[in-house]
Amino acid sequence: MAGARIEHLVTSGTFSLDGGTWDVDNNVWIVGDDTEAIVIDAAHDAEAIARAVGGRTLRAIVCTHAHNDHIDAAPELAARTGAPVLLHPDDLPLWKQTHPDRAPDAELADGQVLTVAGVELTVLHTPGHAPGAVCLSAPALTALFSGDTLFAGGPGATGRSYSHFPTIIESIRDRLLTLPGETVVHTGHGDTTTVAAEAPHLREWIDRGF
Repeated sequence: MAGARIEHLVTSGTFSLDGGTWDVDNNVWIVGDDTEAIVIDAAHDAEAIARAVGGRTLRAIVCTHAHNDHIDAAPELAARTGAPVLLHPDDLPLWKQTHPDRAPDAELADGQVLTVAGVELTVLHTPGHAPGAVCLSAPALTALFSGDTLFAGGPGATGRSYSHFPTIIESIRDRLLTLPGETVVHTGHGDTTTVAAEAPHLREWIDRGF
């Protein structure tokens, strides 16, 4: 694990679904060392992400889900780097709304382990915000990459197509809040949090229909 680290950049663009479009800032996470890396959510700006990766070998471009703001730069980043784009197959209908002529390169599956720079990242299928939403658990880095499933302060949104509130609550309760409390949650938008900080609010989220 020597040298493995988490890097972060924020890219800006738009999120579009169900006929609406909103300006958004996205977190892009890079996990790796000085020689290789993976990118989690290639959002908006392939050039900026490629610049952050630099001369390292990009092993994979992992999509936590297929809302356009998380995948819009994925094909271009793949073309620049030769890295495969990985997506859970349940999110293919969403993917095709943004990239109808370019499929992902490989599927993500629950329990799959991705390895980069000696660090294992385990894929957790966490539907609710989107059918194929996944999180990546990296215990060696005390880290969880949650996409839009869990934020500082609550679950991801479930008010639009392909989303379901009871399902996201079940995913968070059963797959994420069971992780060690000190686990740092690296989110798709906004600030990081921890499992311990979010766990006490589960009942409150359910009661409020968050």
